[in-house]
Order: sequence, then structure tokens, then C-alpha cells
Amino acid sequence: MDGRQLSLLAGAGSAGLLIAALGFQAAGYAPCELCILQRWPHVAAIIVAVLVWWTGWVRGLAILGMIAAGVAMGLAIYHTGVEWKLWQGPTHCSGTIGNLATMSAQDLMDRLQSAPVVRCDEVAWRFLGLSMAAWNAVFSAGLAVVWGMAAKRA
Repeated sequence: MDGRQLSLLAGAGSAGLLIAALGFQAAGYAPCELCILQRWPHVAAIIVAVLVWWTGWVRGLAILGMIAAGVAMGLAIYHTGVEWKLWQGPTHCSGTIGNLATMSAQDLMDRLQSAPVVRCDEVAWRFLGLSMAAWNAVFSAGLAVVWGMAAKRA
């Protein structure tokens, strides 16, 4: 495969991941804030693949695609660490709601009502012991390699 074909393959891989995420969402698995954040680099990678197809300019664009896949991988690793309780995620979707001893009843009610429904530190679905975020990290790493091969073969 040449660089252009590899770029299109990598873009299709990102599209596949997005379709899978939307499929899970349609099946009732509501995404948390970090889940949604992980989708944007894949959108960027798809745009890069479309630009490769449209312009034929592979090397520079493939490097951008590799960066997008790397960002997706990094966000997915961060989210996986939050799920595994290796580190705390954003306090508004995985942490505590504050010091209850110093909060008024009204402040507590306001915080509870504005809290997101889906927590970032709870795994909604696993396959072979890995969460969706962990699988995204694995597949995004593979896509980064494909983008790198595309840049090399350009």
C-alpha cells in the first residue's frame, strides 16, 4: 500500500471508531465528558484523510493524522487511568462535590443538580477486561502507526 492508501485506511479506522462510539450511545451507553473529548481527534483524523484524498499531498498531512491519533490515544490513556483510579479525573465528572462540612444546604443542592449524570471514573462496558476508553487507546495507537507508515511511504 502506498502512503495515500494508508492515509485513507487510517481515516476509515477513525471513522469506524466514531461509528462504534455512536452505536454504543444509540444502544443506551451514555458517554461521559472524557468519552466525548476523545472523539474530536478522530474527527480531525477523518478530515486529514479527506484532505489527503482530495489534494494527494500525503507526507505533511499524514504527520497531522499521526498527531491526531496520538492525541486520541493520550486522552484515552488518561481516561483509562481515571477509570482504574490511578489518578483523579475532572472533579465535575469523577471527583467529589466538595467539602460537605462547609457547604450550605442550598449550595449542596445546586452542586448535585448541576452534576453530570455519567461519571468519568465508572466503566459502563468492558470486553476482555478493557473498557471502551482502553480499547480506544489500543486502536488509536494502531492508527498512529498506520499514519506514520503513510508519512514514510509518501
